[in-house]
Amino acid sequence: MTERSSGPHRSSLERTALYAGGFLGPFGGGIVASILPEIGDDLGVSTSAAASSLTAYLLPFALLMLVSGTLGARWGQMRTVRIAYGVHLISSLACFLAPTLPLFLGARVLQGCSNSFTTPLLLAALASTTPRKHLGRALGIFGAFQAAGQSSAPLVGGLAAEVDWRLAFLVIALVAAVLGLIGTPNSPPTEAGPPRLRDALTPSVLRIGMVALLGWGALGGLSFLVAFRAEDVFALSPTERGLLLTSFGVAGILTARLIGDIVDRIGARSAVLLGTTCGAVLIAATGTVPLLAVAAVAWFIAGAAGQFVLVGVNAAALSSPGPNRTGAVSVVQALRFTGYALAPITLAPLYVISPAASFLAPALLLAVLAPILMPRDSTSA
Repeated sequence: MTERSSGPHRSSLERTALYAGGFLGPFGGGIVASILPEIGDDLGVSTSAAASSLTAYLLPFALLMLVSGTLGARWGQMRTVRIAYGVHLISSLACFLAPTLPLFLGARVLQGCSNSFTTPLLLAALASTTPRKHLGRALGIFGAFQAAGQSSAPLVGGLAAEVDWRLAFLVIALVAAVLGLIGTPNSPPTEAGPPRLRDALTPSVLRIGMVALLGWGALGGLSFLVAFRAEDVFALSPTERGLLLTSFGVAGILTARLIGDIVDRIGARSAVLLGTTCGAVLIAATGTVPLLAVAAVAWFIAGAAGQFVLVGVNAAALSSPGPNRTGAVSVVQALRFTGYALAPITLAPLYVISPAASFLAPALLLAVLAPILMPRDSTSA
């Protein structure tokens, strides 16, 4: 009796942990967005130098993810994910203890590397355990957890900074420890033989990945710019900045399941183009409107636009008929987070020259390039 009842219970817990694993990547990446001035002051560097901690996490995270999905599928899904959570725990504690910027950045690099082995494997496990007709809904729920990570990160960071910004990294360590203990559900094998990276690097997958790069570099990755503007133009405190940035993710949480259902109905390409077009307008408004209330509402609605992009590109990649779907979604996620990683180092200098241009330039790229790049028949990626 005990074994029969504990089996389904364990499976349900692992399924929940699979969704919750989507929380950790955006949370770990965005935790510093609202506290860059405090990090800079404590470590004796400028806010712009502290902003490199975003790139230190996201760039290796994105680059290693090009191969992490394929390697993880070879090594074993559950074992790889659990080891990655353990390394993430250790590197988060290193961030908490780091006395200088170089050591802090080194720990952030290790955080990003470890987390690159969770996101694509979790998405692949989700696809292999979900009926195709409900994939959009499942990705919407996964996206809601990712949005929760993104939305709570600046708030947790801001609240921690009221006492000590380093406390935020203890929260990350705790999340990684809990997820590592639970593990993930075993998914049935979907590939014949060892997965190969070249099977994932198809032209259509790369085009979907470039749209993901644009979507997250020019939309979801602009939280640091919103934080800069919130301090410079509206003089918001760390907690107030955190609350403002949180609204983007809250919109994603509230709309994720509905957007997943819409993606199942209208298709991945239409969903992505809806998100990028609306997102471009909303980002332009967030960065130029002089009224805090209007800018805040635009940033909130942009969270829903970002969810259309996120669920759409994931659905397109996971619908690939090729022999390495895990690798395909890994490549798309790698390019997505490459955009997120490149945003601070490309747009922060532009913000110094022209704050308005730092918002208008990515909005223009998003509106013009996404319709050109997104494959017309994304289900055949």
